[in-house]
Amino acid sequence: MVSFDYNALYDDSVGFGRMKAPAKKPSRKPATRQQRRVSATHSKLLDAARMVLSEKGLDSATIADITERADVGKGTFYYHFKDKEGVIVALIKGLLEELAAAIEKKCSEIDDLPELLDTMIGVHIEFFSNRWEDFVLFFQGRGDLYLKESYQGIETPFIDYLETMENLIDSVIHHRIPKHILRRVACAAAGFVSGYYSFAVILSEDKDVDKTFRSLRGALVASLTRFISEALPAAASRAI
Repeated sequence: MVSFDYNALYDDSVGFGRMKAPAKKPSRKPATRQQRRVSATHSKLLDAARMVLSEKGLDSATIADITERADVGKGTFYYHFKDKEGVIVALIKGLLEELAAAIEKKCSEIDDLPELLDTMIGVHIEFFSNRWEDFVLFFQGRGDLYLKESYQGIETPFIDYLETMENLIDSVIHHRIPKHILRRVACAAAGFVSGYYSFAVILSEDKDVDKTFRSLRGALVASLTRFISEALPAAASRAI
């Protein structure tokens, strides 16, 4: 039972028994028409950039392409974003934060390692199943990380996203495991989806891509579970 501190309601400085007035929570003012207009334009630019970047690629797409698709002037773009890099980072950050939240929501109650790994991969598939433009951005952004002249700041949301998976994996192992092992497993799960699924959807003539994918997914889960087990002491690995 939660205890309540009645003494906290009294103020001895003004005499015994006089109750303090509870502090009022500041009310949130409704957005003004101008603020709603700015927010709508910001979302419009992000949506336009998502479409253009997925069609032309991170490097080939231009600010002019984005403003034309959004049907706004360049001045409007620069009011919301410093440059093209700014809108790319904003898109990928929002995308990966949403994906990480979906993974946490679906996996937070799971305490079995194989089930957790399988669910993580499943969340990726479900998340991107009807979001091809976002999947292309995810795929392109991951590839950009390997370039010497990558978009500045793009690595941070990827690291945060990987750490979400690492923390979930760590929570079900109940044994200290090196950070680099967790990172490899998280990268394998993310890379499996972005690697296989992209090629399968684009190049495969097999109409039942998902059926083949499920089979490979099971093999990956078994392999990753064994990889983690071998990194643990014998007693701990038997518990997985």
